[in-house]
Amino acid sequence: MGIQKDTVKFNVGGKIFETTATTLANAGRNSLFGAMFDDNWNLQSERSDEYFIDRNPECFAVLLDLLRSGELCIPSNIPEKLLYKEALFYGLLDHVRSAKWGQFDGNRLRHSRSIAGQAPGDGTAIRAGPDGGCCVAHGSVVHVYDWMLEEHPPINLDYQRVNDIGWIDSQGIVISACERLGRGDGGMALFSASTGELRHRFHVTHENQVKSYTGGKQIDFYYEPPGWSLGDADKVQWLNGTNCLLVATLFPRKDNCYISLLDFRDKSMVWAWSDIGSPARVDEKRVRDAIAMEDTNSICVVNEYEDLGFMDMRKTVGSVRWSSRSRLMKGKMPDEPCYPKLALHEGQLFSSMNDSISVFCGADWVLTSRLRRSYGGSICDFSIGGDRLFALHSEENIFDIWETPSPQII
Repeated sequence: MGIQKDTVKFNVGGKIFETTATTLANAGRNSLFGAMFDDNWNLQSERSDEYFIDRNPECFAVLLDLLRSGELCIPSNIPEKLLYKEALFYGLLDHVRSAKWGQFDGNRLRHSRSIAGQAPGDGTAIRAGPDGGCCVAHGSVVHVYDWMLEEHPPINLDYQRVNDIGWIDSQGIVISACERLGRGDGGMALFSASTGELRHRFHVTHENQVKSYTGGKQIDFYYEPPGWSLGDADKVQWLNGTNCLLVATLFPRKDNCYISLLDFRDKSMVWAWSDIGSPARVDEKRVRDAIAMEDTNSICVVNEYEDLGFMDMRKTVGSVRWSSRSRLMKGKMPDEPCYPKLALHEGQLFSSMNDSISVFCGADWVLTSRLRRSYGGSICDFSIGGDRLFALHSEENIFDIWETPSPQII
């Protein structure tokens, strides 16, 4: 910062604050203070010894103390959302987040709060945003929440049920629908997360027919081999290290499960597994979810009893090694169960089952902790992003927010 003297005085909403250039330097160059005192701005104050900012003085005091000590102490008379908005204005939101929550750790997650949805019994998917917000699909409507968990204008697909949702960045959401988006032909479109406005609609044609669920500039189609059902995929995952796409067709959509890795550079299937002809018992064959773990060159699958299985991607033909037999449910499954789902984040494996999420760690993926909230019923989906874990419950569309507390400063 181009500050000539160490002492700096601010008039914030009529209240005088005095601090040092060293303290303000802790805000970083991307903050308001970094911009104010940058040599290129050549900012001049009406008074040589004072800068006026027309903002909330109580919040400014909290944020100034954060820059001084690194600790975040919010008085009971200041709403947290107000403080977050003020921190956003000053460019200090990252400082607030790092002071309030520590580095993501599944074994140290604590339940922060629960939010009730607006479409009881119709929640289908939840996706964490890169900045700590999330979006929730309720039938044909997608509700979007920012980092402060304030709801933005919802995205309505006009009675077309949402198939899947994904974040492109902090402001872009891609949504695919089962039939056609109510705002035009095709099965996929890009929307603004903050306004809900349609940004781009993907049109894909092949042999003069409009195709769905394909985005970007279309150059060709991948034709599935005989006997496989890539077009009915329940799960897709891009593998950055191998430049391949994992495609999985899971139970109960199909009686038999298919998992494959597709290399689009030469339009080939480089790895495949199916439970057809498998000697395993029926309950072991019913794979509910699958996820690739590139660090260990393996694919993890989970069945309806939360049994974990692993397959080696380095082998041309996959075979399941079932290593977890911790049954959380015995006997018959409920009539409308919430099937187990998997997630991998920062070296930890997560698996949902009923109203809990299990955390597995280590080379042998040992169960180390379990997150459970009985309010809202079984967990139908969960997602991790922006240092938060979001869990969507089946009843009343209640979703929980789990966060890792910051280490205590002694």
